[in-house]
Amino acid sequence: MLQLLKGEKEEILACVKEVLGENSKTHENLVPILQQVQKKLGYLPALAMDKIAEGLQVPAVDIYGLATFYNQFRLNPPGKHEVKVCMGTACYMAGGDITLESFERRMEIKEGETSVDRYYSLDRVACVGCCTLAPVAVIDDEVEGKVTPTRVDGIMLALEEDREDNTGGNSGPGEGADHE
Repeated sequence: MLQLLKGEKEEILACVKEVLGENSKTHENLVPILQQVQKKLGYLPALAMDKIAEGLQVPAVDIYGLATFYNQFRLNPPGKHEVKVCMGTACYMAGGDITLESFERRMEIKEGETSVDRYYSLDRVACVGCCTLAPVAVIDDEVEGKVTPTRVDGIMLALEEDREDNTGGNSGPGEGADHE
């Protein structure tokens, strides 16, 4: 589980308080409440789910169960660069699984995770509708076709160069993390 960044705990608590204040605190409103919190924060942090459970007076396990059942809910924060690898039939048959493994190795995270420094997040998606370009990856809403392991290396090199250009090369895991 990723550590919260500085000031993030306060932001999460304020968001949950606001969303709970705007909705009647009934079990029937659980999904809309989770959706609203995720829309504001970009994901559903564990702290938010715990506070929602308290506010609705339901067991936290009910909140976690619902959030993990529906794939619309994201339990990890999105990275600065979001990478989505298509696993539709055409992409899978053309080597989408190899493409996904290549991104996992290069990013040092697994699918569904976000890097510790929150620079990358990696997800699999069902189909992006670009079957003739299989295997396909979507990098920050830009479609990349024919993504072989060599193309993954090129994409990652470009993202790393962008990081160095924007930080002067001083970025590292955990930078800015709140170590409470």
